[in-house]
Amino acid sequence: MARMSGENTTTAESPKCARCAECADCAAKDGGRDAALPARRGFGLTANGYGSLSRQFRPTPAGARLARRTVVRRLAEWGFGPTTDASCSVALVVAELAANAVCHGRLRGRNFHVRVDYEGPASRFRIEVSDAVLGRVPEQPKLPDDDQETGRGLFLVEAVATRWGWESRNPVGKTVWAEVPADRPVPTA
Repeated sequence: MARMSGENTTTAESPKCARCAECADCAAKDGGRDAALPARRGFGLTANGYGSLSRQFRPTPAGARLARRTVVRRLAEWGFGPTTDASCSVALVVAELAANAVCHGRLRGRNFHVRVDYEGPASRFRIEVSDAVLGRVPEQPKLPDDDQETGRGLFLVEAVATRWGWESRNPVGKTVWAEVPADRPVPTA
């Protein structure tokens, strides 16, 4: 699938936050102390309905949560409110794949990468989460025993996504991807 691109529409306003190190104000106040997180880049939906978000996160549980929250905020900017089916489905897939990247693809000094593309004409999202470990590849999802607390992530991804898979990443690592169907966003007034 060809990469989708959009116009770079970096916004001047920053979200109000409590020192999140994500917005421009916090990054400036930090004095560059949080250099592992790149500056936020915005891509709005183009006139023909394409959008893209691409960002790196620390390989920690907090990084996985931030990835999910960042994607939900961007989807809201694109017209997919946080309670829409599309936003909930994409958030679930991002959360599960990011958690897997943190638990199974963590390599010291390497962030994981999240990319979400919206292809309006095809009415779908493509979610990609890349990490630096190739040795541990996703297995075919299966339900674990009822008494196990983990092991259901890829089963959930398979239930929500129309397709999913993984591919090796050059020069190192892997990318796990999933495609989620979505209707066109609701126009906001």
